[in-house]
Amino acid sequence: MISLLVLGIETSCDETGAALVRDGRVIADRTTTQLLHEEYGGVVPELASRAHERLLMKAVEGVLGDAGIAPSELNAVAATYGPGLAGALLVGVSFAKGLAQGLGIPFIGVNHLEAHLWAAEIAYGELPLPFLGMIVSGGHTITVSVKSFADYRLLGTTHDDAAGELFDKVGRMLGLGFPAGAAIDKDALDFEGKPVNFPRARVKSDDLGFSFSGLKTAVLYFLREHYEEQGGGFDIPVPERKAISAGIISAVADMLINGLETAWSTGNYRALVISGGVASSRFIRNRLRQFAVDKGIQLRIPPPEYCTDNGTMVAYTGYLRYKSGFTSPFDLNIEPSLNITDSNKKYIDQQQIQKQSTL
Repeated sequence: MISLLVLGIETSCDETGAALVRDGRVIADRTTTQLLHEEYGGVVPELASRAHERLLMKAVEGVLGDAGIAPSELNAVAATYGPGLAGALLVGVSFAKGLAQGLGIPFIGVNHLEAHLWAAEIAYGELPLPFLGMIVSGGHTITVSVKSFADYRLLGTTHDDAAGELFDKVGRMLGLGFPAGAAIDKDALDFEGKPVNFPRARVKSDDLGFSFSGLKTAVLYFLREHYEEQGGGFDIPVPERKAISAGIISAVADMLINGLETAWSTGNYRALVISGGVASSRFIRNRLRQFAVDKGIQLRIPPPEYCTDNGTMVAYTGYLRYKSGFTSPFDLNIEPSLNITDSNKKYIDQQQIQKQSTL
């Protein structure tokens, strides 16, 4: 059996990631989070792309050195080509194409959302099919029906803010900085008592959809009613802030679980797979585990380091695609607004091209 060694590159937002996967097993991984965005209260696209330019070569050289691998031993180079920030994606894809062309090996464009879906397989082994997937992060909150690899059907998505985006916005109100998800999670885990009660929104016109903007507004109104506003934030005593954080994350967990209950009823699924940066929250993971136990559902959530953006999930998904006979053309463009179902079309089209070339 021929061994397959794939380098994966992730630069869709503000994490610079590189990893090596050999025959489905991770042998090296490096991810650097760009802390420079904290002072701006959000990711600055131009600064993110410049940081990727500085960090990516070091990350790639680092994983090759960690594994004792020479570039000539690589079988393919995979990189995220969407969705994400245009400039950031361009850095990773351009680097991957250049390296692959220089080595005379295939380039594989990876859908960032698809990579999140299969990150659980890195930790758990082969996932039961079909499964219900949820990706919950700073940019996305979606549920996906997964029949098999590269066969996806989008079930529900957010109509406004993503869950992670909500945490960052209310985090600024609470004076927790950016990104705020981890701080809100810690507040909630440290809190003992009755949390502040915030509304749980449902989208009347879309049973499978999500909406978090109403919760954001409810938090703002609550803070304006009870605290003094100071420069975009509020002066809140720490114990009270923890009660608010616990209320916010409890509401988000309930809304996610409500959406999962509805989505689960749409198919005969064998497992529930959840990933994305928000899935690294201990509070939310605990709630999801209890939900799965109560419903008798097999739950698969990757370790926190594979929930947040990382090169490993890109390398692994690139490995799955390469093993399936898929490679990308070198003129593949970045797609900042790429959808999860776009992976179906590109996979099938490329397979047809490969078949025609052998006739």
